[in-house]
Amino acid sequence: MARAIVYTEIGSPDVLHLIEIPEPLPAAGEVVVRIEAAGVNPIDAKLRGGKRPSPPITEPRPVGFDGAGVIEAVGDGVEGFVVGDRVAIRDTVGTYSSALAVPAAHLALLPDAVTAAEGAGIGIPAGTAYQALKSLGVTADDVLLVHAGSGAVGQAAVQFAVAWGATVIATASPARHDQLRDLGAIPVAYGDGLLDRVRDAAPSDVTVVLDGAGTDEAIETSLALVADRDRIATIVRGPDAASFGIRAFSGGAPQPLTEQELAWRAEALPKTIELLASGDFTIELGPELPLAEAARAHELVEEHVAGKILLVP
Repeated sequence: MARAIVYTEIGSPDVLHLIEIPEPLPAAGEVVVRIEAAGVNPIDAKLRGGKRPSPPITEPRPVGFDGAGVIEAVGDGVEGFVVGDRVAIRDTVGTYSSALAVPAAHLALLPDAVTAAEGAGIGIPAGTAYQALKSLGVTADDVLLVHAGSGAVGQAAVQFAVAWGATVIATASPARHDQLRDLGAIPVAYGDGLLDRVRDAAPSDVTVVLDGAGTDEAIETSLALVADRDRIATIVRGPDAASFGIRAFSGGAPQPLTEQELAWRAEALPKTIELLASGDFTIELGPELPLAEAARAHELVEEHVAGKILLVP
């Protein structure tokens, strides 16, 4: 039997339970991955706690979208993957498990230079950052402001934008500024006076903003800096982004991602793996907990503990 974390009601982290499930079998176009690490993301906790709407629960609901592991079975019609391959998983429900059937289209090969922990930390953070910057048209000519630059999405956005030649300013608490400098960003502390600090730090006018904080301060500062509101986007304030005239990518936004945006999110997985393998990208790893301690992992996410939190079967 395999094991998986599920919940049957919306609530606190305590609603998460470890159960036994039948060993998965691959359908056509799928492979079975023996999970070595599952990435824990804020969206997991928001769905579990009801902060993000989801359909009524009619059966035990699995958790998690990102992971990494080793292929142990291959379904009909799958090309490019064989038993024994190390892979990273994106956008597949149920990665908080010991084994999972995954569409082959949602996988990318992991070279030996990239760990399972790193592979499990790519999907949602890197996919969100990459797609958002592509949607905003960030280039080497831009001065980009990233709110919440020290978070997983923020760090990915900083690294992609720097690699593309943009100048990046990132907000974070002072304790996280050295890390942001190491990633190539100009750090700025949030709080009263943020607008003036950003203006002082910027070598020229800010041209584009990615908001990962969702605070009124972040939104107001963004609106004051960038006149073209089509170049301001939030990944947090989706429900009311339109009232500010800015863009929203997921984050509770009523409009779905476009086919192009979904394609960019998929593209981010292999591209990030390439950068990790070459030493041109880093993922800050945080606490690593046994699968049975998923509830504690969600508590840590809600406490905003630094680094990518992982569950290990």
